[in-house]
Amino acid sequence: MSGGDGFPPFISAQLHYLMNHFPHFIKVDKVWSGSKYSGNLDRFTLLIPYCLDTIKWDILYNAEFPFASPDVIFGPEDEDFHPFLLTGDEGGGGEGGLNAIKNSLCNWNNKDPSRLLALIKDLRDQYTAYQRKRVGEVDDERVKFEISTMFAREGIEMHMSSGVEKVQSEEVKFAVPLMDLNINKMVVGCPWRHEQKIYLQVVYPVNRKYMSAPSAPRLKLMSTPELKYMFSIDDVKLPTWLDGMCMAEYLPHLEESLERQVSEAVTLIDVRRHFIEALAPLLGRPVETDSVFYRKTMFFVASGAFSFMVQMFLSTQFPKQQPAMMLQSSMYFNANGMPIKSPLLSEYPWSPRWDTSQMAERIFEFVADESLNFRKYCSEGHLQH
Repeated sequence: MSGGDGFPPFISAQLHYLMNHFPHFIKVDKVWSGSKYSGNLDRFTLLIPYCLDTIKWDILYNAEFPFASPDVIFGPEDEDFHPFLLTGDEGGGGEGGLNAIKNSLCNWNNKDPSRLLALIKDLRDQYTAYQRKRVGEVDDERVKFEISTMFAREGIEMHMSSGVEKVQSEEVKFAVPLMDLNINKMVVGCPWRHEQKIYLQVVYPVNRKYMSAPSAPRLKLMSTPELKYMFSIDDVKLPTWLDGMCMAEYLPHLEESLERQVSEAVTLIDVRRHFIEALAPLLGRPVETDSVFYRKTMFFVASGAFSFMVQMFLSTQFPKQQPAMMLQSSMYFNANGMPIKSPLLSEYPWSPRWDTSQMAERIFEFVADESLNFRKYCSEGHLQH
């Protein structure tokens, strides 16, 4: 007997619990069966977020022996990661983390849906400690200094990547969480299940003592994916990294700037809401609206006997960036039976300096004019229902 996803019920329950309760966004990459004769899936690859990238671990259950704990196969790049051989300071996570893994496997309970979650969390903690230990052993004075300056910061993850052919290709990567802000609590009606964070990825090439002066690190701003609905990190310009600078000097200026921009992005949610409300007396009450971020709205509009929908899309840069619109007929359909739509419309009179009522009036005037062109476009050789 198997679950609706092809897994036996006990595996399906543990996997779903992991997906729904893991503190980071975890994915299943591929699934397969370990038996040639049974159709039950009992093995899968997990893509586990770590240091702003993902690590791949294969989880191998045995559907024929449901009471046995799964095996975990780590990626080929982590062949030196042996969590059961790490002890004390070597394990960073300490004996407590190591014992938790051992107890989890020795006292495995296939009827407890939380067991896989506990195992993966404990293993990831050990992996974090393993990578921190590797980075700490790098023979690079700058990397050692950077680690010492960031010791008090919480949540920093580190990763050491070794070049296969050239020593010079070794790199140390830091994932630094920025700002002590609970962004989720700043959004009314927040729909996010995971905590939204912004990170700075800092990559240092490892320099040997005989090499030239150290170059500036590679910097990249990253965030949890759902944050883009409110705030796009693509719009952020990173401060310049000056010669001789360290992260302890660089981060405060970046965080101060980001805090201002995130606060402004929260304020702009209300700006978009007020704009949509100002359209209602002119276009009618919206048929549908994104009631959290106010990025999308749709109106049903009638012009004489011709009726159509106005879909409106507001960017996070509104009102600096004007809304884009699309008209959709409720009367005319194409040969495939789909409602006829206009191209995306974003070229019309607009100024971010106008007050909200004037913006709404200009939108209304443009829609009234464009409806004539759209009606003609719909009626030329298309089907009316």
